[in-house]
Amino acid sequence: MKLTIIGGGGFRVPQVFEAVAAAGAPVVIDELCLYDTSTSRLGTIGAVIERLSESTARHPRITTTDDLDEALTGADFVFSAVRIGGTEGRIIDERTALDLGVLGQETVGPGGLAYALRTVPFMERLARRIRDVAPDAWVINFTNPAGIVTEAMRSILGERVVGICDTPIGLMRRAATAVAPLAGASDAPLRFDYVGLNHLGWLRSLEVGGEDRLPDLLASDAALAEIEEARLMGFDWVRAIGALPNEYLYYYYFTREATERIAASEATRGQFLDVQQRAFFDAPGEDPLASWLRTRHERESSYMAESRPEGEEGERHASDVDSGGYQQVALDLMAALATGRSSTMILNIANAGLVPALPDDAVIEVGCTVDGSGVHPWPIAEVTGEMAGLMTTVKSAERLVIEATRSSGTHARELAWRAFAAHPLVDSVTVAKSLAQHYGERFDSIGRLFDGR
Repeated sequence: MKLTIIGGGGFRVPQVFEAVAAAGAPVVIDELCLYDTSTSRLGTIGAVIERLSESTARHPRITTTDDLDEALTGADFVFSAVRIGGTEGRIIDERTALDLGVLGQETVGPGGLAYALRTVPFMERLARRIRDVAPDAWVINFTNPAGIVTEAMRSILGERVVGICDTPIGLMRRAATAVAPLAGASDAPLRFDYVGLNHLGWLRSLEVGGEDRLPDLLASDAALAEIEEARLMGFDWVRAIGALPNEYLYYYYFTREATERIAASEATRGQFLDVQQRAFFDAPGEDPLASWLRTRHERESSYMAESRPEGEEGERHASDVDSGGYQQVALDLMAALATGRSSTMILNIANAGLVPALPDDAVIEVGCTVDGSGVHPWPIAEVTGEMAGLMTTVKSAERLVIEATRSSGTHARELAWRAFAAHPLVDSVTVAKSLAQHYGERFDSIGRLFDGR
C-alpha cells in the first residue's frame, strides 16, 4: 500500500514513519511518499527518517518528490499536513490579532480564520487533483484549521476525506486511565459521548459496563489531577459544566487570561516555533536524528505553555508529551479502513443530523466506529445550552470563511468581515473590520481575494 504525505518536509513527518514502521503496526505500508515544494526540507527530514530506519527491522520504501501528480499516482491513502504561509504566516496570524486586542492563536479565533482564508483555496485545489489522479484514495486531513479544511474538502471528495486530531483522543486516553481505579477491575467495554467541533468539544459521559463513571471521575481530586484538561481549567469548572472539555476550550473559557499571557510573553507560539524550526532545518548537524529528537521534546513540552502557571510553562506531564499523537490516530484510521478490523475513534466527519442545530454538511467531531466499509458515527445525547450555543456560533463563523474563499472582491471581503465579527472571541464589529483589512494587507493571497484579482 502507498501512503502519500502532502507536506512531507514537515517537522513531525518522522513521527508518521515511526508509526508505520513500528513492530506490529496494524497495517503494512509498502511505500511512504513524501511530497513537498521545499526540496531542502525534504532532504533534512529524509535524513532523519534514514537514521530512524536503521533501528527498524521492516519499514516502507521512502520516496520523495516535488511533483504532485507523481506523489498522488497509485496512492491508497493521502495524508495532508501542510502550513500555507509557513511559521512566518502563523506569526502574522497571531500578532495581527494581538495588536488589535483580541486572542492571537493558531487555530482558535481570528488567527484560525485568517489561516483558513489562505489555506482553503489550496486545499480545495488539492482535493480536485486527488479526485482526478487518485479517486479511490482515502484522504486523512490534519491540516489546520482541521474542521474548516475538512468541511471544504468534503464538498469535492465527499466521505473519502476524514479529519483527524490528537487532542480528543488524548483526552479520552487520560480519562480512561483515570477512571479505571474508580470503576474497579473490569473487562467491560468502554463507551463514551464526545461531541463538538475541531478544537472545541466535550467528553460528556464515560461508561464502563453500561454505567456512566464520569461523575465519579469529576468528584475525585486524585483522578482529575491526572487529566491535563482539568488541571488547565480548574476542577471547580469541569465539575460545574459536568464534562471534560477539550484543552483548546481554555481559550474560550479563559480568553482574558490567555490573551494577557500571550501578549506579555517574549514571543508568541509561532515565533518560538519559527526560531526553533529554522535552527533545526538550517543546521541539523552531523546527527540529524539526535537534533530532531531534542527539538521535538522541547516543542511538545512547551505546548500550550500560556495556560500553565508562571514558572511551570515547560512542565507538561511526561505522559502528555511522550504518548502517541496524531500519527497514531492516522495509523489506526488507515488500519481500520484497509483491514476491516473495527476501531473506535474520534473524528471530524459530516454532521448528518447528529446535531440538529447545524447543517447536515457541517463538519463536527464525534466518536465513531471505523471498519472496511467506512466511518460510522455513534449516536450522541442531545446538545443543549451553552455547548450548543458555542458550537453554533463558531460554526457560523467557519462557514462564512469558507464562503469568502469561494467569492472574490468586495463580497469576499464582507464575508470575511462577517466571519470575524461572528466569532465569539472577537468582541467588536469595528475590530472585525480591522482584522479583515490588516490580514488582507499582510497576506498577498488574502489581498488578491479581497481585491478580486
